[in-house]
Amino acid sequence: MILDLAAAASSAIHFNDLGLDPVALDLGFFQLKWYSLAYLAGILIGYWYLLKLVAQPGSPMARRHADDMIFYATLGIIIGGRLAYVIFYQPEILANPLDIFKLWNGGMSFHGGAVGVSLGILYMARKEKLSWLRIHDYVACVVPFGLFFGRLANFVNGELWGKATDVPWAIVFPTGGDVPRHPSQLYEAGLEGIVLFLILAFAFWKTKARYKPGMLVGIFLLGYGCFRFAVEYFREADAQLMEFAARTGLHMGQWLCIPMILAGLYFILTAKGRRLRVEPVAGSASVA
Repeated sequence: MILDLAAAASSAIHFNDLGLDPVALDLGFFQLKWYSLAYLAGILIGYWYLLKLVAQPGSPMARRHADDMIFYATLGIIIGGRLAYVIFYQPEILANPLDIFKLWNGGMSFHGGAVGVSLGILYMARKEKLSWLRIHDYVACVVPFGLFFGRLANFVNGELWGKATDVPWAIVFPTGGDVPRHPSQLYEAGLEGIVLFLILAFAFWKTKARYKPGMLVGIFLLGYGCFRFAVEYFREADAQLMEFAARTGLHMGQWLCIPMILAGLYFILTAKGRRLRVEPVAGSASVA
């Protein structure tokens, strides 16, 4: 096996030959990284798409609510994503609490970011007396944009690579040793970003899913959970969690996906029972 991988490495794609640089703009006194641009692109394009969804009949919120959502979602992504990463993936950071704020060093958890955004939605919905579940449905449709750009940024950074393999598209990453590996970041970008977006877009635009509270968020949770769970089999576990993965038989990311999958199934199976006449916040006509 070792000889096979060594032979494969000689013919594999070498990351350094791709000409990718984690820094998008370097002015000497200031560096703009692709990782930061990925978050910005995900938020801005997600906001644009959310406005398209809100403009349809029966929307659970008006344009002004969507504007507020950007603020709450951004806070939720940053605070929830960072805290969850520290707690579940690298708790040793807690020994130096100030390091929690060093976001430029990387280290964000999608699961934590999702919880953070959800809490932001709950706060806004309660304050504005809106349907928190239907707002979740609409926001779930835009999340794949952030997942797509985030995984592309992981690839550009040459991080979170996959397990050793001899597939023709294997890549030798500088931080992964002289071993060809699965570009698992691109697998996730394709499944969690493109495929999940298309599934949710079809459900929103071509079915009555948006009038069944919880259906779209259920589809998102189930889809993301299954895609992430599957890709983890091709992805190398975080160095500090290798022993945990060996001991439990699953990666930390897979364990965190299990409650998402179960919650997704629950929301999908119970959505029909929550079907009510939809009185729009934006627009003029009710939607049966």
